[in-house]
Amino acid sequence: MPPKGRKHCRKLPPDFLSDLPDNVIDVILMRLPCKEAVRTSILSKKWRYHWCRITELTLDSHLWETKMDKLYPTVKFTKIIYQILSLHEGPITKFSLDIAVLKSCPNIDNFIHFLSRNDIQQLVLELPWGKMYNLPSSLFTFSLLSHLTLHNCVIHPPSDFQGFDKLISLKLCDVTISPELLGSLISQCPLLDKLELEISEDSLSDVIEINAPKLRSFDFTGNITFICLMNVPLLAEVSLSLYQGSSMEADNFFFAMFFESCTSLERLFLHFNGSEIQPEDDDEVATRLPFDVNCVKYLYLRFLFLEESYDLSHVLCCIRSFPYLEYLEIQVGFGDDGIVESLELEHFTDLTLNHLREIKVERFEGTPPEMQLLKLLLAKSPGLVRMLIDTWIPDDTIVSRPGAFTEVSKFWRAAPKAQVVHKS
Repeated sequence: MPPKGRKHCRKLPPDFLSDLPDNVIDVILMRLPCKEAVRTSILSKKWRYHWCRITELTLDSHLWETKMDKLYPTVKFTKIIYQILSLHEGPITKFSLDIAVLKSCPNIDNFIHFLSRNDIQQLVLELPWGKMYNLPSSLFTFSLLSHLTLHNCVIHPPSDFQGFDKLISLKLCDVTISPELLGSLISQCPLLDKLELEISEDSLSDVIEINAPKLRSFDFTGNITFICLMNVPLLAEVSLSLYQGSSMEADNFFFAMFFESCTSLERLFLHFNGSEIQPEDDDEVATRLPFDVNCVKYLYLRFLFLEESYDLSHVLCCIRSFPYLEYLEIQVGFGDDGIVESLELEHFTDLTLNHLREIKVERFEGTPPEMQLLKLLLAKSPGLVRMLIDTWIPDDTIVSRPGAFTEVSKFWRAAPKAQVVHKS
């Protein structure tokens, strides 16, 4: 090389990418989509195959769906899995697999077995609809697992399953599992802090028992007869979205029993899903629970159909049973323009909401039941600071009744200084 060329080489800037420490490269790779992380192999010799040592992997449809690709998605997915099995080195602590768009679930037993030997701590499996995939027994040997999310699969732990000693978060969506096995699985996770169940079929329509002494958050969506909270002394937040026809929603006895074990419950989210179940006799509608739940501070009622007097009475039954309630949020459901039953307010003359500070009503239309409810709440809340009325409705065919907010602002208030705020 001529002298001028050598002089030019000496002035070349340093290769900053190659000089980066391995831990910095790891962080960069984990923030990239898997496909882009693999492509970094061309940057330099140091970066070549560095992606094979990253500890967090996310595989989704972006990896195998391209406009020019001639391979079937399932075939390409299988090829990608084989490459990972062949090339990856070291532990994988966090793994997410989303193949919900595939028409059928490929055989991933070997890959799950591979993960079982790689110190996996967080696992997400979103599998295809249709024929449910049977989880292999190797999944139940993940001794370091702390977070587990499963979609669309059959769960049947082996008889010698000892539980997940380190699991703190469990999410099950559209899985097939018997109530007995589910209860057993939950009880074998002694550190479980967060539990989320989303069951769209009838596979879990019976009674489930929850024995989780460390549980703080519980979210249930589906059709259920009864949820038995056996040992949940720390449970502080509950979300119940009960499907139409759910026995637990229709039966005041089961609904009351649910709260008996909730000694630490502070935040409660309820979604009634527009139940059409009515008691045979209106006198059967309970005006309150058999006992007060003094720990509840926040109550959110979603998609409430106030046109039904039963639903409205059911709501007031809950509200009056939470005497220390501080925040109340109601999202009104879209009702019909038919006949609206009148709420008999004399049943609630003894209602007192001394601790209620803020009320928020979403999707306010100004229907008679809404007006009745707001009038009652304003009259029974001496400590109220603000009532926010949101009239924004996502359906353009439904509009709030003109003048409804003005009427509400003129209602008598037990707290004269309470603000009634309109938001559109």
